[in-house]
Amino acid sequence: MATSRLTTFEHDGLTFGVTDTGPLDGVPVLLLHGFPADRSSWTRVAPLLHEAGLRTFAPDQRGYSPGARPAGRAAYRLEHLVADVTALADATGHERVHLVGHDWGGAIVWLVAGNHPERVASMTSLSTPHPAALRRAARRLEQAARSWYIGAFQLPYVPEHVLAAAFRPIWSATGLPREDLERYAAHLAHADALNGPLNWYRAVRESHVRAWPVSVPATLLWGSRDVALGRSAAELTRGFVTGPYAFIEIDAGHWLPETVPQACAAAVIDRVQSVS
Repeated sequence: MATSRLTTFEHDGLTFGVTDTGPLDGVPVLLLHGFPADRSSWTRVAPLLHEAGLRTFAPDQRGYSPGARPAGRAAYRLEHLVADVTALADATGHERVHLVGHDWGGAIVWLVAGNHPERVASMTSLSTPHPAALRRAARRLEQAARSWYIGAFQLPYVPEHVLAAAFRPIWSATGLPREDLERYAAHLAHADALNGPLNWYRAVRESHVRAWPVSVPATLLWGSRDVALGRSAAELTRGFVTGPYAFIEIDAGHWLPETVPQACAAAVIDRVQSVS
Protein backbone atom coordinates (compact mmCIF):
# COMPACT_ATOMS: atom_id res chain seq x y z
CA MET A 1 0.00 0.00 0.00
CA ALA A 2 1.24 3.47 -0.91
CA THR A 3 1.54 5.38 2.38
CA SER A 4 2.22 8.73 0.72
CA ARG A 5 0.27 10.49 -2.00
CA LEU A 6 0.87 9.67 -5.64
CA THR A 7 1.13 12.71 -7.87
CA THR A 8 2.57 10.89 -10.88
CA PHE A 9 3.42 7.41 -12.08
CA GLU A 10 5.69 6.28 -14.89
CA HIS A 11 5.20 3.68 -17.58
CA ASP A 12 6.67 3.07 -21.03
CA GLY A 13 8.92 6.12 -20.67
CA LEU A 14 5.92 8.36 -20.01
CA THR A 15 4.90 10.31 -16.92
CA PHE A 16 1.22 10.43 -15.99
CA GLY A 17 -0.37 12.91 -13.61
CA VAL A 18 -2.55 11.41 -10.87
CA THR A 19 -5.00 12.79 -8.33
CA ASP A 20 -4.74 10.58 -5.22
CA THR A 21 -7.36 11.45 -2.60
CA GLY A 22 -9.30 9.83 0.23
CA PRO A 23 -8.08 7.95 3.30
CA LEU A 24 -4.51 6.65 2.94
CA ASP A 25 -5.58 3.25 4.24
CA GLY A 26 -8.73 3.20 2.13
CA VAL A 27 -9.75 0.54 -0.37
CA PRO A 28 -7.99 1.41 -3.66
CA VAL A 29 -10.22 2.52 -6.55
CA LEU A 30 -8.83 3.61 -9.92
CA LEU A 31 -10.97 6.17 -11.78
CA LEU A 32 -10.48 6.30 -15.57
CA HIS A 33 -11.91 9.24 -17.51
CA GLY A 34 -13.24 9.29 -21.05
CA PHE A 35 -13.13 11.56 -24.10
CA PRO A 36 -12.95 14.55 -24.18
CA ALA A 37 -12.59 14.78 -20.41
CA ASP A 38 -9.68 14.47 -17.99
CA ARG A 39 -9.14 13.35 -14.41
CA SER A 40 -11.16 16.31 -13.13
CA SER A 41 -14.31 14.56 -14.40
CA TRP A 42 -14.35 12.72 -11.04
CA THR A 43 -14.48 15.90 -8.95
CA ARG A 44 -18.08 15.31 -7.82
CA VAL A 45 -17.86 11.51 -7.50
CA ALA A 46 -14.59 11.06 -5.58
CA PRO A 47 -15.63 12.81 -2.33
CA LEU A 48 -18.66 10.52 -2.07
CA LEU A 49 -16.37 7.50 -2.41
CA HIS A 50 -14.04 8.86 0.26
CA GLU A 51 -16.95 9.07 2.70
CA ALA A 52 -17.36 5.31 2.22
CA GLY A 53 -13.71 4.67 3.08
CA LEU A 54 -12.38 4.41 -0.47
CA ARG A 55 -9.09 5.88 -1.67
CA THR A 56 -9.25 7.08 -5.27
CA PHE A 57 -6.53 7.36 -7.90
CA ALA A 58 -7.59 9.38 -10.95
CA PRO A 59 -4.97 9.66 -13.72
CA ASP A 60 -4.87 11.76 -16.83
CA GLN A 61 -4.58 8.97 -19.34
CA ARG A 62 -2.24 8.49 -22.30
CA GLY A 63 -2.54 11.38 -24.73
CA TYR A 64 -4.09 13.63 -22.06
CA SER A 65 -1.32 13.98 -19.48
CA PRO A 66 1.33 16.47 -20.67
CA GLY A 67 4.12 14.00 -19.91
CA ALA A 68 2.37 11.13 -21.67
CA ARG A 69 1.68 12.27 -25.21
CA PRO A 70 3.70 9.97 -27.46
CA ALA A 71 3.68 10.64 -31.19
CA GLY A 72 2.10 8.27 -33.68
CA ARG A 73 -1.05 6.20 -33.76
CA ALA A 74 0.65 2.92 -32.78
CA ALA A 75 1.46 4.27 -29.32
CA TYR A 76 -2.29 4.32 -28.57
CA ARG A 77 -3.09 0.69 -29.29
CA LEU A 78 -5.33 -0.90 -26.70
CA GLU A 79 -2.55 -3.04 -25.27
CA HIS A 80 -0.68 0.14 -24.27
CA LEU A 81 -3.78 1.67 -22.68
CA VAL A 82 -4.40 -1.52 -20.70
CA ALA A 83 -0.75 -1.70 -19.60
CA ASP A 84 -0.93 1.91 -18.37
CA VAL A 85 -3.69 0.89 -15.96
CA THR A 86 -1.82 -2.12 -14.59
CA ALA A 87 1.22 0.15 -14.15
CA LEU A 88 -0.90 2.54 -12.10
CA ALA A 89 -2.14 -0.41 -10.03
CA ASP A 90 1.50 -1.33 -9.40
CA ALA A 91 2.24 2.25 -8.34
CA THR A 92 -0.50 2.11 -5.70
CA GLY A 93 1.26 -0.83 -4.05
CA HIS A 94 -1.79 -3.08 -4.29
CA GLU A 95 -1.95 -6.43 -6.06
CA ARG A 96 -5.68 -6.02 -6.70
CA VAL A 97 -7.66 -2.82 -7.17
CA HIS A 98 -11.22 -1.80 -7.97
CA LEU A 99 -11.67 -0.24 -11.41
CA VAL A 100 -14.15 2.44 -12.43
CA GLY A 101 -14.33 4.03 -15.86
CA HIS A 102 -16.54 6.29 -17.93
CA ASP A 103 -16.81 6.44 -21.73
CA TRP A 104 -13.40 5.32 -23.10
CA GLY A 105 -12.32 4.75 -19.51
CA GLY A 106 -15.16 2.24 -19.21
CA ALA A 107 -13.97 0.38 -22.29
CA ILE A 108 -10.48 0.09 -20.82
CA VAL A 109 -11.92 -1.14 -17.52
CA TRP A 110 -13.66 -4.00 -19.36
CA LEU A 111 -10.44 -4.90 -21.18
CA VAL A 112 -8.27 -4.82 -18.05
CA ALA A 113 -10.78 -6.96 -16.17
CA GLY A 114 -10.98 -9.46 -19.01
CA ASN A 115 -7.25 -9.74 -19.62
CA HIS A 116 -5.92 -9.31 -16.07
CA PRO A 117 -8.62 -10.59 -13.71
CA GLU A 118 -5.98 -11.38 -11.08
CA ARG A 119 -5.39 -7.62 -10.70
CA VAL A 120 -9.05 -6.58 -10.48
CA ALA A 121 -11.16 -6.93 -7.32
CA SER A 122 -14.23 -5.49 -9.05
CA MET A 123 -15.15 -3.20 -11.92
CA THR A 124 -17.82 -0.60 -12.58
CA SER A 125 -18.37 0.84 -16.04
CA LEU A 126 -20.32 4.07 -16.35
CA SER A 127 -22.14 4.36 -19.70
CA THR A 128 -19.89 1.98 -21.63
CA PRO A 129 -21.02 -1.57 -22.51
CA HIS A 130 -18.60 -4.45 -22.91
CA PRO A 131 -16.58 -3.82 -26.11
CA ALA A 132 -17.70 -7.11 -27.68
CA ALA A 133 -21.33 -6.21 -26.98
CA LEU A 134 -20.76 -2.81 -28.55
CA ARG A 135 -19.25 -4.37 -31.67
CA ARG A 136 -22.21 -6.72 -31.99
CA ALA A 137 -24.68 -3.88 -31.48
CA ALA A 138 -22.88 -1.78 -34.11
CA ARG A 139 -24.19 -4.20 -36.76
CA ARG A 140 -27.63 -2.75 -36.08
CA LEU A 141 -28.79 0.60 -37.38
CA GLU A 142 -29.50 2.03 -33.91
CA GLN A 143 -25.90 1.81 -32.68
CA ALA A 144 -24.30 2.33 -36.09
CA ALA A 145 -26.05 5.69 -36.36
CA ARG A 146 -24.83 6.70 -32.90
CA SER A 147 -21.24 5.71 -33.73
CA TRP A 148 -20.88 7.58 -37.02
CA TYR A 149 -18.21 9.88 -35.58
CA ILE A 150 -15.78 6.97 -35.08
CA GLY A 151 -15.42 6.65 -38.86
CA ALA A 152 -14.95 10.40 -39.20
CA PHE A 153 -12.17 10.34 -36.59
CA GLN A 154 -10.13 7.98 -38.79
CA LEU A 155 -9.21 10.84 -41.08
CA PRO A 156 -5.78 12.37 -40.40
CA TYR A 157 -5.40 15.96 -39.16
CA VAL A 158 -8.86 17.22 -40.12
CA PRO A 159 -10.79 15.97 -37.03
CA GLU A 160 -8.32 17.65 -34.68
CA HIS A 161 -8.90 21.05 -36.30
CA VAL A 162 -12.66 20.67 -36.63
CA LEU A 163 -13.07 19.63 -33.00
CA ALA A 164 -10.73 22.34 -31.73
CA ALA A 165 -12.67 25.03 -33.58
CA ALA A 166 -16.10 23.82 -32.48
CA PHE A 167 -15.24 22.18 -29.16
CA ARG A 168 -17.80 24.05 -27.06
CA PRO A 169 -20.87 23.82 -29.33
CA ILE A 170 -20.23 20.16 -30.15
CA TRP A 171 -20.17 18.94 -26.56
CA SER A 172 -22.67 21.45 -25.25
CA ALA A 173 -25.19 19.86 -27.63
CA THR A 174 -24.62 16.47 -25.98
CA GLY A 175 -25.63 17.72 -22.54
CA LEU A 176 -22.18 18.20 -21.00
CA PRO A 177 -22.58 20.85 -18.24
CA ARG A 178 -21.00 24.19 -19.05
CA GLU A 179 -18.72 24.21 -15.99
CA ASP A 180 -17.18 20.90 -17.03
CA LEU A 181 -17.10 21.84 -20.70
CA GLU A 182 -15.06 24.96 -19.97
CA ARG A 183 -12.61 22.98 -17.86
CA TYR A 184 -12.12 20.33 -20.54
CA ALA A 185 -11.84 22.98 -23.25
CA ALA A 186 -8.99 24.66 -21.38
CA HIS A 187 -7.15 21.33 -21.51
CA LEU A 188 -8.04 20.01 -24.97
CA ALA A 189 -9.56 22.63 -27.27
CA HIS A 190 -6.60 22.92 -29.60
CA ALA A 191 -5.51 20.61 -32.37
CA ASP A 192 -2.17 19.48 -30.90
CA ALA A 193 -3.80 18.41 -27.64
CA LEU A 194 -6.53 16.45 -29.47
CA ASN A 195 -4.14 14.33 -31.53
CA GLY A 196 -3.41 11.78 -28.79
CA PRO A 197 -7.03 11.33 -27.66
CA LEU A 198 -8.21 10.89 -31.27
CA ASN A 199 -5.47 8.32 -31.82
CA TRP A 200 -7.32 6.09 -29.32
CA TYR A 201 -10.01 5.73 -31.99
CA ARG A 202 -7.56 5.34 -34.86
CA ALA A 203 -5.46 2.62 -33.22
CA VAL A 204 -8.28 0.21 -32.32
CA ARG A 205 -8.02 -1.83 -35.53
CA GLU A 206 -4.26 -2.27 -35.07
CA SER A 207 -4.58 -3.44 -31.48
CA HIS A 208 -3.83 -6.91 -30.15
CA VAL A 209 -6.03 -7.10 -27.06
CA ARG A 210 -8.97 -9.50 -26.98
CA ALA A 211 -12.26 -8.42 -25.45
CA TRP A 212 -12.65 -11.51 -23.26
CA PRO A 213 -15.74 -12.17 -21.15
CA VAL A 214 -15.30 -10.75 -17.66
CA SER A 215 -15.28 -13.05 -14.64
CA VAL A 216 -14.74 -10.46 -11.89
CA PRO A 217 -17.74 -8.84 -10.15
CA ALA A 218 -18.99 -6.18 -12.57
CA THR A 219 -21.55 -3.38 -12.79
CA LEU A 220 -22.75 -1.39 -15.80
CA LEU A 221 -24.52 1.90 -14.99
CA TRP A 222 -26.20 3.17 -18.16
CA GLY A 223 -28.27 6.26 -18.90
CA SER A 224 -31.34 5.64 -21.03
CA ARG A 225 -30.84 9.00 -22.80
CA ASP A 226 -27.22 8.32 -23.79
CA VAL A 227 -26.52 9.94 -27.16
CA ALA A 228 -23.55 7.70 -28.03
CA LEU A 229 -24.19 4.29 -26.47
CA GLY A 230 -27.56 2.72 -27.10
CA ARG A 231 -29.76 0.19 -25.38
CA SER A 232 -28.81 -2.79 -27.56
CA ALA A 233 -25.17 -2.78 -26.51
CA ALA A 234 -26.08 -2.17 -22.87
CA GLU A 235 -28.45 -5.15 -22.80
CA LEU A 236 -26.07 -7.41 -24.76
CA THR A 237 -23.34 -6.87 -22.15
CA ARG A 238 -24.93 -9.48 -19.87
CA GLY A 239 -23.71 -12.15 -22.33
CA PHE A 240 -20.07 -11.14 -21.79
CA VAL A 241 -19.98 -11.34 -17.98
CA THR A 242 -19.54 -14.74 -16.32
CA GLY A 243 -19.20 -13.48 -12.74
CA PRO A 244 -21.57 -11.52 -10.50
CA TYR A 245 -23.18 -8.76 -12.54
CA ALA A 246 -25.49 -5.78 -12.05
CA PHE A 247 -27.03 -3.75 -14.86
CA ILE A 248 -28.43 -0.45 -13.59
CA GLU A 249 -30.46 1.73 -15.95
CA ILE A 250 -31.15 5.32 -14.92
CA ASP A 251 -32.89 8.28 -16.52
CA ALA A 252 -29.79 10.19 -17.56
CA GLY A 253 -27.64 11.04 -20.55
CA HIS A 254 -24.04 10.19 -21.36
CA TRP A 255 -22.17 12.42 -18.87
CA LEU A 256 -22.82 10.40 -15.74
CA PRO A 257 -19.89 11.49 -13.51
CA GLU A 258 -20.66 15.13 -14.24
CA THR A 259 -24.48 15.03 -13.97
CA VAL A 260 -25.43 12.18 -11.62
CA PRO A 261 -22.45 11.74 -9.27
CA GLN A 262 -24.60 10.31 -6.47
CA ALA A 263 -25.83 7.48 -8.71
CA CYS A 264 -22.28 6.81 -9.90
CA ALA A 265 -20.91 6.72 -6.36
CA ALA A 266 -23.73 4.47 -5.13
CA ALA A 267 -23.08 1.96 -7.92
CA VAL A 268 -19.35 1.91 -7.19
CA ILE A 269 -19.79 1.60 -3.43
CA ASP A 270 -22.32 -1.21 -3.79
CA ARG A 271 -19.99 -3.11 -6.10
CA VAL A 272 -16.90 -2.61 -3.93
CA GLN A 273 -18.75 -3.59 -0.76
CA SER A 274 -20.13 -6.70 -2.44
CA VAL A 275 -16.63 -8.17 -2.49
CA SER A 276 -15.24 -6.67 0.74
